[in-house]
Amino acid sequence: MSAEKINGLAVRDKILANCKEVADDLIGQAIRPGLAVVIVGEDPPSLAYVRSKVRTCEKLGYHSVKHELPADTTQEALLALVSTLNLDSKIHGILVQSPLPTHIDEAAIVQAIDPAKDVDGFHPVNVAKLTLDDPSGFVACTPLGCLRLLKESGIDTSGANAVIVGRSMIVGKPLALLLMRRGNGGDATVTVAHSRTRDLPAVCRTADILIAALGRPASIGADHIRPGAVIIDVGINRVEDRSVEKGYRLVGDVDAAAAESAASAMTPVPGGVGPMTIAMLMRNTLQACLRANHLDDRIVQDL
Repeated sequence: MSAEKINGLAVRDKILANCKEVADDLIGQAIRPGLAVVIVGEDPPSLAYVRSKVRTCEKLGYHSVKHELPADTTQEALLALVSTLNLDSKIHGILVQSPLPTHIDEAAIVQAIDPAKDVDGFHPVNVAKLTLDDPSGFVACTPLGCLRLLKESGIDTSGANAVIVGRSMIVGKPLALLLMRRGNGGDATVTVAHSRTRDLPAVCRTADILIAALGRPASIGADHIRPGAVIIDVGINRVEDRSVEKGYRLVGDVDAAAAESAASAMTPVPGGVGPMTIAMLMRNTLQACLRANHLDDRIVQDL
């Protein structure tokens, strides 16, 4: 058996095309979705990610603001900037790029963002709304993207056993809540496993849908995968490879060769979950803009 590839690039392009269509209509009404991205320090992957967000905003016609701050920026200065962005009517979404320098309390920065502009979905108010099935909140972009990939691939989650390996607030916990929700894309029986789970391979083999979000390259191998399972690989890890010009290659948390021979469908790395994160960020920003202008946001709920 050769696993079907779940094409995140194609789904991303579909979402962004729909976002542009809605944004163009708004711009015709003199309303422009606005996203502010803040980065502190010079972490290379973060800088590349921020550049990609800015480019995507430009392609969609969004108003885009980038604040690049030195690594020694104080917490007080960062909080002051967030406060300014909260009050800026041209900005509908605020994203402070993680990770932040160790001297900054990241939780305090997240909590300072206006929940109505928290398009990353990490503010406690938005996390609580997800927990309470309140659709007025924002959901973290990566788990939202994982769910969209399952829907676009025609994978039925209702009644399925879903195992998520990883318990972070960025992916594991919100994705578990999404998969447990009633209705389309939900109704799954969810197990959240992690590095301390006893006999992790056996737990993973119970999965109809296996989501790997450990952040460790190729940590999910053949003994973790039930034949015919669907694999969503959230991991994006750089591993040294002197045979390529860059000196490294990107791999997921799943052993791709093992998944290829055992799974019914899988996301590749790169080209799977990664492109979806920015797509869902653009979708959340568009939704924030509609809400800020007291317009019906149902048009983007299924984007």
